Amino acid sequence: MQEVTVSRVVDASPVVVSRWLEPATIVEAEGSFTVETIDERADATIVVASGPGMHLPLRFEERDDGLYYTQEGEQGPFAHMETWIDVEDVADGTQVTFRSSVSLAAPLPFGDRIAAWKRKGELTRALEALETEFA
Repeated sequence: MQEVTVSRVVDASPVVVSRWLEPATIVEAEGSFTVETIDERADATIVVASGPGMHLPLRFEERDDGLYYTQEGEQGPFAHMETWIDVEDVADGTQVTFRSSVSLAAPLPFGDRIAAWKRKGELTRALEALETEFA
């Protein structure tokens, strides 16, 4: 298992940033999948994302300081994937930090490193989209 972290300070309040951090918006901003369905439940939002030859269910849960999501079930490219999005008020805006741990489902040499590299790219794209929204 590998862990990656990316962070940016955005020129907007935590409340405004949190409104942007909707499950479907995050999935689309990451850039690897498109949103197929959204199922709002009492305890979580399940987003089924689709990509080349696969459907990936993601379970999003609101937390006190941000958002948490994980691959739900055994469908998808990961044996394990979970991501925390932390939103913190700082002097010059809002610091948004994406932290994700991943483990690839396929037994490839350096598979977890490849998954972490790909995941870091997805999280960076999401932060760039967020930053562009408030530029």
